[in-house]
Amino acid sequence: MIVLGIILLIIGFVTGLTILWSIGVILVFIGLILWVLGAVGHAVGGRSHYW
Repeated sequence: MIVLGIILLIIGFVTGLTILWSIGVILVFIGLILWVLGAVGHAVGGRSHYW
């Protein structure tokens, strides 16, 4: 999710499409939250580890 967000950020920046930039920021943010939750040991979506 983080990688997809970064790709959308880059595409949105290059093309100037604000919607891609916004979706990219949201995906990176959600990906980081899920990564931190998985790293501290919380089950995310029924899984003990989130990749």
